[in-house]
Parts: sequence; structure tokens; C-alpha cells
Amino acid sequence: MALSDTSIKVIKIVQALLEDKNIPKEITPAIIIENIDKVIMLNHQWAEEISKSEIIDELIRRYSVWTGIDVFIQNNFGHSPWLSIERKKEWRYWQRYREYEEQNISSDTIDSLDRSTDTTLGLLENPSRESPWTRRGLIVGNIQSGKTAHYIGLICKAADAGYKIIIVLAGLHNNLRTQTQIRLEEGFLGYRTVASTMKGDYIGVGKIDSSIATNCATIRSEKGDFNVKIANHLAITPEQRPWLFVVKKNKTVLRELLKWIQNHVADAPGPLLNLESGIIDGLPIVKKVVTKLPLLMIDDEADNASVDTQELVIDESGTPDLEHQPTTINKLIRRILFSFSRSAYVGYTATPFANIFIHEKAETSHEGLDLFPSSFIINLASSSDYFGPSWYFNADTQQDLGTNRSLIRVVSDFIDKSNTSGWMPNSHHSGHIPIFEGSNSLPLSLIEAIDSFILTCAIRKTRGDGKEHCSMLIHVTRFVAVQQEVLNQVEKHFNKLRQRLQRNQDSFPILARIRFLFERDFIPSFEYLEEQKRIQQPLKMASWAEIESAIYKTIEEIEIKMINGSARDVLNYEENETIGLKTIVIGGDKLSRGLTLEGLCTSYFLRASKMYDTLMQMGRWFGYRPKYFDLCRLYTTTELIEWFGHITEASEELREEFDKMAAIKATPREYGLKVQSHPVLLITSRLKMRTAKDLQISFSGQLLETVSFFNENDNLDKNLQALKHLLESIGDSSKIPSLNVPNFNYEWTGYYWENISYSFIIDFFNAYNTHPEAYKVNSYAIIDFIQKMVTESELVNWNIALIGSYGGKEIKISPNIIIPMMKRSANKNITNRYSIGRLLSPRDEMIGLTAQEWQAALDFTKISYHSDPIRNRGKEIPNQPNGPSIRHIRGFSTSSLNYGHPKNGLLLLYALDPIQADADFSAETPPVIAFGVSFPGSSSGKKISYKVNNVLWEQEYGPAE
Repeated sequence: MALSDTSIKVIKIVQALLEDKNIPKEITPAIIIENIDKVIMLNHQWAEEISKSEIIDELIRRYSVWTGIDVFIQNNFGHSPWLSIERKKEWRYWQRYREYEEQNISSDTIDSLDRSTDTTLGLLENPSRESPWTRRGLIVGNIQSGKTAHYIGLICKAADAGYKIIIVLAGLHNNLRTQTQIRLEEGFLGYRTVASTMKGDYIGVGKIDSSIATNCATIRSEKGDFNVKIANHLAITPEQRPWLFVVKKNKTVLRELLKWIQNHVADAPGPLLNLESGIIDGLPIVKKVVTKLPLLMIDDEADNASVDTQELVIDESGTPDLEHQPTTINKLIRRILFSFSRSAYVGYTATPFANIFIHEKAETSHEGLDLFPSSFIINLASSSDYFGPSWYFNADTQQDLGTNRSLIRVVSDFIDKSNTSGWMPNSHHSGHIPIFEGSNSLPLSLIEAIDSFILTCAIRKTRGDGKEHCSMLIHVTRFVAVQQEVLNQVEKHFNKLRQRLQRNQDSFPILARIRFLFERDFIPSFEYLEEQKRIQQPLKMASWAEIESAIYKTIEEIEIKMINGSARDVLNYEENETIGLKTIVIGGDKLSRGLTLEGLCTSYFLRASKMYDTLMQMGRWFGYRPKYFDLCRLYTTTELIEWFGHITEASEELREEFDKMAAIKATPREYGLKVQSHPVLLITSRLKMRTAKDLQISFSGQLLETVSFFNENDNLDKNLQALKHLLESIGDSSKIPSLNVPNFNYEWTGYYWENISYSFIIDFFNAYNTHPEAYKVNSYAIIDFIQKMVTESELVNWNIALIGSYGGKEIKISPNIIIPMMKRSANKNITNRYSIGRLLSPRDEMIGLTAQEWQAALDFTKISYHSDPIRNRGKEIPNQPNGPSIRHIRGFSTSSLNYGHPKNGLLLLYALDPIQADADFSAETPPVIAFGVSFPGSSSGKKISYKVNNVLWEQEYGPAE
């Protein structure tokens, strides 16, 4: 149940008492109860107005949450530290926002937000500095992880510090702009913006302190964006309070805003004053600049629409083409920034890769500098109650698919065996009619998903959360007409189900079906998560009798809506705040970016995209799920699970690289170069990458491992022969050397060769057939890369290890080589190949390290370690080096972090036992030969090209935005 005003008041006072220095560091239920009793003594009537157990549960939840440490890289050229404790003494916007947030989160969490927004504001410029300046920054946070709360906090502090114009670019659609406007009313303005007076009832921070005056040029209605009418009646002066503009990234809106700035706010001659016309390419230009009002621009979802996707020419000396014509939205954003002599731009996104592809030196005559985050990039840490990609798609959960240990349910009945027709084939057109087994009806997997949502809403009622919002997402197509067909089917199914329950006519089969789902799915899942201590707050699972009673009430409340560019449905969360909106939402692109589905529990997601940023942004199920994480379910395809796994792993690896770069004080440009050559995270829109047909990738510092294999004997035998030929060619072996270091007592079984010429490695990869479904492990690409590195005298020599498994069945590869085979279980959901989760054990990359190198790698691992609950999952400080650190040390000097000279690569070879694979192999199937390649770090910058044309790109990754 939503907390009452009295409960919130009691919690606030208890939290203040718990901050006393004499209170033990570990907050226990007994300490909480003791302090609740103290507070109730202040007003005995409160005891009758509150539920003590409810308050205890809420405080336990808050004090079980902890937040990691932000990491940032910066370039301080032309910037001086300015933010001091003295400067913050009289700040009021931030103080009331802090008090407002403390109603819902613990003091520790708000302290983390305070530190984080201080860091960000300090990396911007002092608004009191009168000489011209500009700062460009990027904030990277997880999907649905609280980025909006962060930039509201930053805006409050910026207003306190003296920023006068605050522009928030709030997505592409009206509903997202309205959602952002409402959030800013609650956290910054303190009042509802309405058409008649521009100022309505006090809400949010306004209930705490309504005396702080703030103006807003936009309002919360669907048509409340900046427009000509507002522009004609809006005038401001430097002495006035801050002005807020919440606008869409829309050509018409931004053009009117730029025109208004030029005609009504700019006060001094600008760089283009000598041009006769104030219009070029149909848009206003910067003839004058604003000198008296410093600007803060917040760009929400900064990788979407803001990035210039036109190909930019930079000559060999690094000089940009000043007459380049950027895309319209990028052009208008930059011209607005160019209109201020003092401006700060901060982009927020969870998928920053398009932003980092922007060229650092990009500049044009009419727009000034491009939006590359040249001043700073900050990686925001999440709190321990955030459930992001690594919770769903890490290596451990991949192995749990198909069991109650996972929150993911694999669906396959949306398509027929040919993969070309069925209810919702991947490739369908705008006139597609969803047909399941010959009838216009829902597939069984979607019926189960709807049952799961009904069950979740009912269980949440039994937990006292019946007045909280609860949502289900159905995202299966981008075509509006097809979404309408899905809506019709869902409404038909749900209305029939509701009528049968309401009238109690033939309702037994429905309840029996839902009860079976509860007993085979929800109970085992809850028990497993509780056993693994992944549920951080006190929860209970109700009896079936309680749940059945709640189902009858739940079924009355659920609405079905379609959210897209044509539908008129809206999600009125504010209007349903006291009762909680229960809704099944069917949609497409509007649900892919920024729009929050409050209380999202159940997701049915078939939308296929292999672009990193598009895919991750579609994952609206990531986020904070207090008191119902165990009830969340994701119904999706094997292919999407596989791709989410790839990009989750690659993203985490790149975050580690970010940490290391922060430790050695690298600049945003250096990090950008690293991202641009990553073999998986290049998967963003080809247009955003500014390359017409080539993917430029580097394997330096990367680990490649085969996880996809052929399941035909001919190809498997060919790879076995490739291994035999290699071993016959490279001569005598030795035992894999031991590693005599602390906290490591493992001995490998197998064979080892040192300083083998790269030519033998290339011969091996020429003979080895990698599977076409391998997402980055391609023999010919590896050969191309090695050959390019050899021209730099790198990867000239190789160490090779053939690694066996203790207790595995032995096979004879050559007269002197007998190796026990490894067991790697097949993913049963993938039938067109033999697919495994991981090949290497993390320790295998340590083979060949000296004790000194091992210690250097461990030291480097510790540099990037942070008490981040999302990335480290509560693990202790590492006592063994991780893969990225090992590869860094192999490539660079071991005595310090200075660059060295990476000559040696490491090739790891394995024989997998097909009989132990739990796959459809016969007794005649040869061993499955697998490999891993550990490439040392390098500063050579060598890359290889993947040639990709438009048609192939769109077939593989979907159309560009």
C-alpha cells in the first residue's frame, strides 16, 4: 500500500534519528523499532494513523540499499575548479529537492546523489565567470536507473549556482516531453504548469517550500511545447529568476526557440553578424549572442536524434570542413548553444556509443563545435536495488534459462518452423495479420504472459502494494497497423477471460491454469531467489486462497492501451496515483526510448534488433523493482537472449576499460577511440558511426572465444584436422607452467608451446571453419588483424596451450598428444548449431604469466574495482586478476602503467566432448575443437575493415533511426 502522509512524516524523523553518530553502522529491525517508538511518543495520535510493520519494512528496504561510486574522465583545458562548500551555503532549490527525495529514499542514497551532482556541476563552468566559455559533458547511466532524478538534482544546483536559462531536450514524442515536464514540476518548479495562469497547484517540492520563484515557458499538456504563441509573449531580463524550457527534439520547436533567443534574448553582436540574412537553409542563424544569461542544456537520450549522421570530412591535418551541413536537429541544438557566450551542454544516455563516435574536432561556421563530450564523461553508479542487464543476462543466468532460477521465459510459438510465417515472424510487413495455428488468436506463450501479469498484480495486492502502478509491456512489431491487430486480439482474449471470472461461468479452467502457473513457476522462483539472497527486502509469498481472492479484484482494474504515434491512449499515472494504474501496454518505438512504464512487471518482447543501442533501449524491464523483483517476467526469443548476453558482457568489459582510463587520467577522446574500435559495441546505427560501408574494428586487448560451433560431422572433422596439423607443425611441447602466486593453487593439465611464429597461427585459422553465427569470432578477420599487427612488429610470436579437463574422456590427437576432453553443455533453445555459454575458465588467460606480471595485473584489476553493487554484485575486493587487466599487462609494461611493446599473443585450444554436450550428436561425432585468443593490449591503433553494404546492414541489424 502507498505510504500515508503520516507514515512519510514518521519515516523522515526516524531517518534523522538513525543518522546520529551513536547509532550502530548496521541498521537492524530492533534499532528501527526502537526509534519508531521514540517518534510516536512525540505525537501519540500517530500510532493510530500508521502501520508500524509497514514502516519497519520500508526502512529495512531503504537501509539495505547501497550505492557505488561514480567514475569520470575529464579534460580540464581552460577550466578551473570553482565549486566550494562556501558557495553552497545558501542553496535552496537543492535543499528542498533533497527533502522531497528523502520521502522515498534513504539518507545514504540521497547523499550519493548529492555527491554525484556536485561532481557534475563542478565539471561544468562557474556561471559567474564573465568571459566566454563552453563545456560539453556526457552522463552515462544504466537503462531506467534514475538518470532523470540525477539531472533534476543537477538543474536544482545549477539554478542555485546562477545558471539562468535551463533547456531540457526531452525526447522525440509529446508523451515523453509531458512525462519529463511533470517530473520537473515535482522536483524543480514546485507547481503544476497550466495554460491559463502558467502556475497551478503546488506539488512536489512546492509543498516543502513554495516561496522559491521559478519560471517555466512550457506546460504539461500534450500541446504545451514551446511554440510561436509562447515566443510572441515571452520576454525575460537578466535580473529575473531562472527560466525552464522543456522541449522536444523537433525541427519546428527548436527553430522557434532559436528564433526567440536571437530576437528577444541575445544582447551582443555574434560571429555571423555581417551576413545580410538571418536565415540560412531555412533556419535562423547566430547573428547575435546572449552574454548576460548563462545556459545549461540537458539532452535526455542524447544519442537519439541529437547526433549528426551526415558524413563529415576531416582532412589529414585534423581540420574539419567548416561548410559541412549537419542533420537538422543537431544543427539547431548547436546553433542554440552557439547563441550563448557562456553555455554548458550535458547529455544523458544509457547507450553513449553514438555520442563518442562524434569527431572531437568537428566544427562548422554556423553551428560552432559539435556535441562530442570533450570536457568530461561520467559513468554513474547504480544502487543495489537496481536490476539491470547483468542481473538478467550474465553468464550465470544464461545457464539458468528454462528453469525457475531465471526471470526469463523463452518463447518460440510466435513463428513457424520455417521462420518465415506464423503469428509474428521477424520479417513481416505493415499489412501483416497475426495468425496462430490457423486462427486469429494469441499464441499460447502470450496467453501465459497475460496470466503471469494477472497473477503478479494479485500477489502485489496481498503484499500491500495494490495501490501501486502495475504494467505489462507487449512489444512485438514496429508497425502501427500490426499493433492494432495485436490490440484487438489481446482485448478479445482478456474481455472473454474477465467476463468468465466476473460471472463465475466456466471460470474453474482459468483459475486452475493460473494456479498451475503459480505453483510451477512463481513459488519455486521465489524460494530460489530468497535462498540466493537476491531479495534484499522482507517479502512474503501469499497462499493460493489469498491470491485467488485478489485475482477477482485485479481483473476489474486492468486496462489495455496502445501507445504509438497514432494511438490516442495515454498513461495517466498522476490521475491514478491514489489507486494505481493497472495496464497492459501494446506499442513500438514510443516505448523504446525514455518513456517509463511505471511498475513494469511482465514483458513480452519479440522485436528483433541487433544494434546495441536500440536493443538496450528497448529493455524497459530494467530498473528498480522494490518489493516485486521476484514477480517480474520477461518472455522473449532465444536470439534476443543471446544478443543481450553478448552486449551485456561487452558493455561491462568496456566499463572496466573506462575505469582504467580514469585511473590513468585519460581524456574523453582517448576513451572514444577505444569504443570506436570495439568489435561488439560498434553495433549502433551505421549512420551514427559516420562510415559509409566499413566497420573498423580492433581486437587489441580483447578476448575472443568460440561459443558457436557446427553440428555437422564434416565441418567438425575439418577443424580437428586443422588442430592436428598445427600440433604436428610446431614441434615438441612442455607441461603448462605452474603459477606460483598467492591465492592460486590450480595446476592445468595439458600441453604448452612458447614463442611460436605467427605464420603457424595464420595457417591454423586458414584451416579452421568458424561458424557464421559467431558474433565476432571469424577466422578471416582474425588472420587480417594478426597480419596488420605483424607490420608493427606486434603479435609476431605466440604462446599456445592445449588445455584438458581432469576426469574427461581422453582422445589422441597425435602420437604424443593425448588430452582429456572438456564438457560444455549445449543451449537446448538453439537448434541450428552447438551453442555454449562460456568456453574459457577465467584463470586460463593467466597461463604463461610470470609472478611479476600476475601481480601487476592484479594491481590493475584493483584500480578498476569499485563497490558498485551492479557491476561487482557484492563481491569482495578481487584477489586474482581479471581478463582485461591480464591483456593490458601482456601488452604494456609490467613495471608501471606505461606503454610497452606487445609481441606475444596467446592461443588457447580445447577439445569438447560431444557425448557430454547434451546435444544431438551421435557416437561417430568427432571432438569439437574450440579456441580462445587472448590479444594483448596495444597502442598501435591498427584496425581491420568489415565491408558492409546498406542492404546487408539492415538485414543484420535493422534500419537506422
